[in-house]
Amino acid sequence: MSGNGKLKNWIIVAHPWAFPASVSPALIAISYVFYLYKQGEITHLNWIYGILALFGAVIFHMAGNLLGDYHDYMSGVDTKEKTGPRRLIVEGIFKPKTVLYYGYTVLFIGILLGTYLLLNTGFPLLFIGIVGIIGSLFYYKFKYVAMGDLVIFICYGLSIALGVAYVMTGEVLWKILLVSTPVGLLVVAILHANNTRDMLQDKDAGIHTQAMKMGLEGSQIAYQTLLLVAYLLIAIMVMIQMLDSWVFLVLLSFPLAIKNLKLMKRATMDDLGIIRFLDTHTAQLVLIFSLLMVAGNLIASLT
Repeated sequence: MSGNGKLKNWIIVAHPWAFPASVSPALIAISYVFYLYKQGEITHLNWIYGILALFGAVIFHMAGNLLGDYHDYMSGVDTKEKTGPRRLIVEGIFKPKTVLYYGYTVLFIGILLGTYLLLNTGFPLLFIGIVGIIGSLFYYKFKYVAMGDLVIFICYGLSIALGVAYVMTGEVLWKILLVSTPVGLLVVAILHANNTRDMLQDKDAGIHTQAMKMGLEGSQIAYQTLLLVAYLLIAIMVMIQMLDSWVFLVLLSFPLAIKNLKLMKRATMDDLGIIRFLDTHTAQLVLIFSLLMVAGNLIASLT
């Protein structure tokens, strides 16, 4: 039986360590919409739709992980030589087709949930949902031609927050795009750390990621820029009063960001294994940064 009959393997194969990338922008959107509501800028909130949209974001993310794993294995991108999180297809615990069908099933569930929200909200959600479907189905194609970073930023940095805010309020809140950009940049940093670590194997597989195009030094600079600009944008939004000063709580996560930056800087082409878990560490940063930002929004709303 695929998964060796163990439930934990069915969970592990979906890469749950990466779920902060989808949970975080959804939570930030929910907390910021609540902040606007308490400020009197919004008159109505639908909490149920917001929670459903959060689950929908995770479901689409999960589908994308599963489908991506299948295509990476079939394309020779994932091999036993790769370091980092476990790849259960490579280990022989799952048959490739099982993961493919698993991914399609999860995606179908996400589409059903999205259709329910669409029928109960409005037409703009259709376009946001299409972005999610394209991202889940075809992300691997974009990744192979050095467009993965852009697609991830659009899907996770912008679309999730915009969709969650829309179903909660019935309004297209464009300002949420700027508010969610810092966490979007950090999510891109997860991918960038992954692709930097895998540069040599990806080259052997014949694909082209943004990290490969930049080279190691360029990738290190890009990773540093993604992290530092995220914090800079928070400062700018507080200064222009788009965010409350309580959101400066995110600075408590800065030591972890510095730790990750130092680790990335130590990587060399002869020792990329030193950053084998940097994508996981960056996902942890995303979660902590986001929870602190959510806490700042909630405290500002209640004081």
